[in-house]
Amino acid sequence: MSNSREPQEPESRAHGTGAHRAGAHRAVRRAPRGALVTGAVVTIAVATTVTVAAWPQSPERAEKSPAASGTTTPKTVEADAKPPAPPTPAASPTRPVSGPPRTIPFVRNVQAARGTGWRPAATTRVVVAAGSEKALADEGRLLAGELKKPYTQGVAARPGDVELAMPAGGSPGAPESYTVTTSGGTVRITGGDEAGVFYGTRTLKQAVRSGGGLAEGVLKDAPAKPRRGFALDTARKHFDAAWIEDRIREMGDLKLNEFGLHFSDDQGFRIESTSHPEIVSRDRLTKAEVRRIVALAASRHIRVIPEIDSPGHLGAVIAAHPELQLRSTSGKASRGAVDIANPKAAKIVDELLAEYADLFPGAYWHLGGDEYRALTVSDPEATYPQLTRAARAKHGPRARVQDLATSWLNDRAAAVQKKGKSDIRAWNDGYFEGGIVDAPKSREVAYWTGKEIGARKPLEYLQEGRKVLNVNDEYLYYVLGEPNTFSYPTGRRIYDEWTPRVLRHSDTVPARYDAQITGGQLAVWCDFHNAQTQAQVARGVRLPLRAVAQKLWDPRKPSLDWEGFKGLAGEVG
Repeated sequence: MSNSREPQEPESRAHGTGAHRAGAHRAVRRAPRGALVTGAVVTIAVATTVTVAAWPQSPERAEKSPAASGTTTPKTVEADAKPPAPPTPAASPTRPVSGPPRTIPFVRNVQAARGTGWRPAATTRVVVAAGSEKALADEGRLLAGELKKPYTQGVAARPGDVELAMPAGGSPGAPESYTVTTSGGTVRITGGDEAGVFYGTRTLKQAVRSGGGLAEGVLKDAPAKPRRGFALDTARKHFDAAWIEDRIREMGDLKLNEFGLHFSDDQGFRIESTSHPEIVSRDRLTKAEVRRIVALAASRHIRVIPEIDSPGHLGAVIAAHPELQLRSTSGKASRGAVDIANPKAAKIVDELLAEYADLFPGAYWHLGGDEYRALTVSDPEATYPQLTRAARAKHGPRARVQDLATSWLNDRAAAVQKKGKSDIRAWNDGYFEGGIVDAPKSREVAYWTGKEIGARKPLEYLQEGRKVLNVNDEYLYYVLGEPNTFSYPTGRRIYDEWTPRVLRHSDTVPARYDAQITGGQLAVWCDFHNAQTQAQVARGVRLPLRAVAQKLWDPRKPSLDWEGFKGLAGEVG
């Protein structure tokens, strides 16, 4: 969620509270800036094979880092404007290719060999091997179109060709892993699954852009983290379908695999609805556009993860159904929060969940769960007695409002599970300690902040055995208008300082919990929706997105410095 995702009054911003909602957080001062898959056995007819560093190291290229272009934003990241891409080197099959491929993310293992390597030539084809046609036709056609070469399938590869194939005999490898073998003038890409082969084609595409081709040898690669994402708040600011599709293509080339879509909040509801058309904003995506986005994402092996946030952040629903709004014992309304003691609130939300679960295929769903206003006051039970009564009626005399909120999320999870959603997450402030009711350990924690009232440190969730997704608002939140203590994240800071284990502020959790951290996600929140145009957002997130992709794919400290990485980003596009 966004730390102060709704526009604040000027006096709130002046205090620098860092509040995700007015009054929701204590004051805080921001921290100062400051075994791979085994592929098919490959025999290379050379005298020696040398293993080299897997990351690009070219001082000449690093020194020629393109300058960032300017924007009209009051404050846009220094290095995060898109530099002009250099021309693709002319294809010359006779000119040898040498050195590791220059790609983002870096290839993790390069086994160099003697030979001239491969460059696209006039006779080059993209060939899907016999037996792999059904699995890899889409990947083959996409690559052929990008290289502007013919596509064919079910025939033998010949010198100059690029061949895509699943492992012989269909034996699976590690998910998303791939092997690229360049030998005898031919490139062969295999993978542990279809996604792995696709990622191998992304490596080849970038290598052609940055160096004209691939050097002789074998590349073996796989991601360090299974969840590598970008999330977009379309509730506060409408983004058109074409813009979103461009980001999907960009994500695919960076080997990112999750696109989070936050389309419902206090300021808007941004996808058309048949069950409740009265809540939908004028500017919104049609279902046909969503289906097109989902299909494009699937072709890039990206899962779209929708989020209907509840029981807070439902202002768009409350605007059409004011009787659902949560009110305190004094009658004060809680903006965006529904009264979870009112069964009509659950009914509407479940109807929406059922409708959109059919629109978004797959097992993934985000429940939200953050910043429920009833739990941001010092005494929820006294302030909201109707919630206290409902909690005790449902869970016994010792139950509290937090138990009712937890059971609300559990009930919403049950609603989407009926629709086949089994991989479910919620924001970290939707999990509570010491209650009668608990969230199942299988539900993933999306950890965004440690500034909320009663903040729990990431270590507590990890010690409970939960999986945690890193959405650290200190590094990974791009909040339009920079409210409260926010500054636009820079690719440099992510690249130099952040790792998936830096979950809260700049603190790093112990290495023994690394396996429980599923990955990370750069998130755009549109608190001040007019602060930037769509084009400015695209430019602003460009280098942060590349830095995140690098740090989620390869756990090692990069040997390429920031200026070199920025220059590389200009080369590969």
